[in-house]
Amino acid sequence: MKYQADLVPIATITSNIHLMRGIKVMLDTDIAELYGVTTKRFNEQIRRNRERFPSDFMFQLT
Repeated sequence: MKYQADLVPIATITSNIHLMRGIKVMLDTDIAELYGVTTKRFNEQIRRNRERFPSDFMFQLT
C-alpha cells in the first residue's frame, strides 16, 4: 500500500504530458524519472515485457 507522501502530485504528471502530432504522449525520460529509474532501464523493461503493454503503448518518432 502506498502512503500519500509517496504519491506523485497530479500537477507533476500533467506537466509531463506533451502534444505531438495531435496525440497526448509522455516521453520515456519523464516516465523513467517518475519511477526513479534510468531511461535505459525503463526501455529495457518495456522490451522484455512487451506482452504486458498495449500495442500502442510505445512508439518511436523518426
